[in-house]
Amino acid sequence: MRLNLNIFLSGMLLISALHVNAQQASYWLTKSDRSVLFAKQQGSLVFNKQESVKPTIIVNDKETFQSIDGFGFALTGGSAQHLLKMSAKARTALLKELFATNENDIGISYIRLTIGASDLNEKVFSYNDLPEGETDLEQDKFELGPDRVDVIPIMKEILAINPNIKIMSSPWSPPLWMKTTYDARGGMLKPEFYEAYAKYFVRYIKDMKTEGIPIDAVTIQNEPLHPGNNPSLLMVAPDQAIFIKNNLGPAFKKAGLATKIIIYDHNADRPDYPITVLNDPEARKYIDGSAFHLYGGKIEALTDVHEAHPDKNIYFTEQMVIEGAEDDKINIISPVKRLIIGASRNWSKTVLEWNLTSNSENKPFTDRGGCSMCQGAVTIDGDHVKRNVAYYSVAHAAKFVRPASVRIASNEPKDLSNVAFKTPDGKNVLIVANSAADSQAFSISFNGKLLNCTIGKGDVATYIW
Repeated sequence: MRLNLNIFLSGMLLISALHVNAQQASYWLTKSDRSVLFAKQQGSLVFNKQESVKPTIIVNDKETFQSIDGFGFALTGGSAQHLLKMSAKARTALLKELFATNENDIGISYIRLTIGASDLNEKVFSYNDLPEGETDLEQDKFELGPDRVDVIPIMKEILAINPNIKIMSSPWSPPLWMKTTYDARGGMLKPEFYEAYAKYFVRYIKDMKTEGIPIDAVTIQNEPLHPGNNPSLLMVAPDQAIFIKNNLGPAFKKAGLATKIIIYDHNADRPDYPITVLNDPEARKYIDGSAFHLYGGKIEALTDVHEAHPDKNIYFTEQMVIEGAEDDKINIISPVKRLIIGASRNWSKTVLEWNLTSNSENKPFTDRGGCSMCQGAVTIDGDHVKRNVAYYSVAHAAKFVRPASVRIASNEPKDLSNVAFKTPDGKNVLIVANSAADSQAFSISFNGKLLNCTIGKGDVATYIW
């Protein structure tokens, strides 16, 4: 009897040990019917040797792709203004929720700033505005002025929460006196002012550093093939290459700047543009990579550029994501499938959406071409905050896929779009979007063990193990 009892106890201890050693997964869910909005689900899922529930997502951490810099939004002047209008207590709470990683914070890890005004400012400005006919070739009159009122104070609060956040900056237009037309809309950069404009970039980076705001990267021009915005500039590919190789690259080198130079920053329908610039060997040596939006073209074009120049990085830098005020459902799968998953699976180191905050009227925006429909990740009216679809789409990646994570291989069964990552602390993250007409049962396969899951129609889940 004692022998049988010992055998029984040994068996129980073995089962207990196997259970303890089994790899467990947690997951966060957003349901399309809004009954769950980016919430951690109770209990744990356990990987074990069991029968697969088809279809199966096979995650392979032995096959790796690009490293990740981060996920986030643009901080426009308008965004900063809405935040500054909040009470200090409410603003601090919201910024911690957005940029910290504790508990229910979403951990935004990358911010895009505008060099001068964008179309989501109250009015157009540059850092060196002069009357028509005047010039300032040495940038003696350069002044961050308007940004000192809103963007800079908010960025300092963000950096106090996350001092390691990466910052990219993009111009919508150079100062008007540098352009072929003295107008914020359209026109081109005059060749005789290429050198002055390079010095303008250098001053911006140095002055922001003096404010305690390190600029990790700049793009040359936001949407260089869209001169109808206000502000905007037409800059064709050959001109961008000339500006970089003859002026901006040498200016950065002379100033000892480590800030990355990133080209294009426009839609995926023109991969020929960045390829053309990168094909110039003298320009190419100064360039870190290419940036994309997705208002046109297919996300797979990012891979076309990667394959043409595999030693240069890919960035996804802008996409407006909106939802109706009265929507009873949340179309979470669209931005997650197209951007978070799509851009990441096509070599992008970042996924940035447009933009961080708005108010309920989507103001401010410039006249003569500003965006009147651009909704923020959060809508702010006083201290009242509404979290929109852009917030939840970025949250599903930013909180878990921390900077220096690496994308790892995963197959994509029909209607189960997904992307997988290995984080710096050795965890695995799998983001799944169900675009099928019904809920789906599926398995996650990892290192010979299976995790059986179910995901509802139109739902998005992030699994961590």
